[in-house]
Amino acid sequence: MFENLSDRLNKTLKSLRGQGRLTEENISQAMREVRMALLEADVALSVVKDFIVKVKERAVGQEVATSLTPGQALIKIVQAELEALMGEVNESLDLRAQPPAVILMAGLQGAGKTTSVAKLARFLQERESKKVMVASADVYRPAAIEQLKLLADEVGASFCPSDAGQRPVDIANAALAQAKKQFVDVLILDTAGRLHVDEEMMGEIKHLHAAINPVETLFVVDSMTGQDAANTARAFDEALPLTGVVLTKADGDARGGAALSVRQITGKPIKFLGIGEKVDALEPFHPDRVASRILGMGDTLTLIEELERKVDKKKADKLAQKVRKGKGFDLEDFRDQLQQMQGMGGVASLLDKLPGMANVPDKVKNQVNDKEFVRMEAMINSMTPKERRYPDLIKGGRKKRITLGSGTTIQDLNKLLKQFKQMQKMMKKMKGGKMARMMQGMAGGMPGGGMPPGGGGGRFPF
Repeated sequence: MFENLSDRLNKTLKSLRGQGRLTEENISQAMREVRMALLEADVALSVVKDFIVKVKERAVGQEVATSLTPGQALIKIVQAELEALMGEVNESLDLRAQPPAVILMAGLQGAGKTTSVAKLARFLQERESKKVMVASADVYRPAAIEQLKLLADEVGASFCPSDAGQRPVDIANAALAQAKKQFVDVLILDTAGRLHVDEEMMGEIKHLHAAINPVETLFVVDSMTGQDAANTARAFDEALPLTGVVLTKADGDARGGAALSVRQITGKPIKFLGIGEKVDALEPFHPDRVASRILGMGDTLTLIEELERKVDKKKADKLAQKVRKGKGFDLEDFRDQLQQMQGMGGVASLLDKLPGMANVPDKVKNQVNDKEFVRMEAMINSMTPKERRYPDLIKGGRKKRITLGSGTTIQDLNKLLKQFKQMQKMMKKMKGGKMARMMQGMAGGMPGGGMPPGGGGGRFPF
């Protein structure tokens, strides 16, 4: 996410970091580069102009002139203005209403509305302890209602049935009545999308809005559409009193134009980011954390929150005790580590949030990919329980059987076994009281405090 923009901004600002003093000339040169970077990221021109003016005003003033490290001072200004551009603080959902609080989801077809309904239902249940019901008023798209029913089952939310022969307003009223009977906290209503903004669509959704009076009206938009996302949001906002925006497919958006344009153009906050296809791939939008990621400073707060939420604490404690007692670290444990990493959105998602990643060469970052993890897990799954516990048994014919069973090569298996041996050696060093010293040693080897040692020579993922 924001990969291209992050790379361009970092190269530009890095050139200023070591300079003893900043002049109008080198600030102007840097701002030209920043302007190009933002335009290439498909940020709206009016937003870019405004941003550059504000940064320049602060950069040529006292704030930078009196700083001991002018380069760093300028980076802080850019970060602060990026945060201001996106809204400064996370604006959570306002559900302070007599239950059920109704959330209306609006947007164009293909933006990911239905999936976002399910993601939001899961989010509210897991993190806000809310009882959630979902309903679909999309009577135009074939199988839309069935799709939401399946997703509701997957996330454990109540589902209010509807069919394509009903009027959307009747569906909404029926869902509201059922939600009240079942003492539901939040009702999320999915609506029909069109391929473009049209009068018929706007008329229908206005009618729906008036009928159920939602506490939140969220506009769901595909971040890959760049500044068009902001313009579409503005068109919807003119017809509906939007309360916020959900940016979907943010994990595939290397530019970031939508995230940087939406707030400025619509005046509405981005409330959530969709960062993958899975139903747990939704995170609150924190402008300060996103600005930090864009400038290559990582996002440790989100990383810590994910670790607390997604890491299997029982398995982690079991492994820690095993290591402390000096019992062997085997391929079963190694597979558990791979699965935990996948459960957190994969290694690319983790690296994106680590500080100092901007300073790590692309060659090293490119060695780490989630497909490699999937291959490794497939090879371990093709082994017998005995082979996982005693990897030294894996020779000759066993190797052939494992690679045939996992659709991999002997070279892939040899690489896995080599990586496993390195991990095993590290675990042996952690035996007893050496664990703390080992962790300190690892921290010392991290560029910018963020990267595990041994990045080269095929020593990833650990």
